[in-house]
Amino acid sequence: MTVNMTKGQAISLQKSDGGTLTAVRMGLGWQAAPRRGLFGSRTREIDLDASAVLFADKQPVDVVFFRHLVSDDGSVKHTGDNLVGGAGSGGDDEAILVDLQRVPVHIDQIVFTVNSFTGQTFQEVQNAFCRIVDETNGQELARYTLNGGGQYTAQIMAKVHRSGNGWQMTALGNPANGRTFQDLMPAILPHL
Repeated sequence: MTVNMTKGQAISLQKSDGGTLTAVRMGLGWQAAPRRGLFGSRTREIDLDASAVLFADKQPVDVVFFRHLVSDDGSVKHTGDNLVGGAGSGGDDEAILVDLQRVPVHIDQIVFTVNSFTGQTFQEVQNAFCRIVDETNGQELARYTLNGGGQYTAQIMAKVHRSGNGWQMTALGNPANGRTFQDLMPAILPHL
């Protein structure tokens, strides 16, 4: 069963049978919003990018994004860059796989961000979502839908963080501005 998350909501990442999750996928989907013009409506291609920043004691130690597809330790992998989106409320346009059992013990948080590399604002995006899927069976566990639009070019979507012996996900949904994860670091730090 999927939990539709609201901004700031946290859920424990456990299997429905009470077991611990071992591998999750953070999926990102979006569509370009149609724009009305003199000759009808049309859409522009939108290049959103998913990134995962790995933190140890509030310090960034690694990042996975379209130019660095695998974390240095191999526990986090990006499936590749999608330059146009289009799946929207269906499948994932970009995905980041996290092998929770292989994440080094000093990594205590992984923050997922989305940014418009080409600089379009979220007013030009529709049906954008971030979801967490149990990678072992494909079951969607949680979904955070980006509502609204806005004059910003990025979103601090969610984070997974250690909680006791397991992991928890928190939907953040905070708007930001920037074309890359580096631009977003000042906006990420308050959420650690």
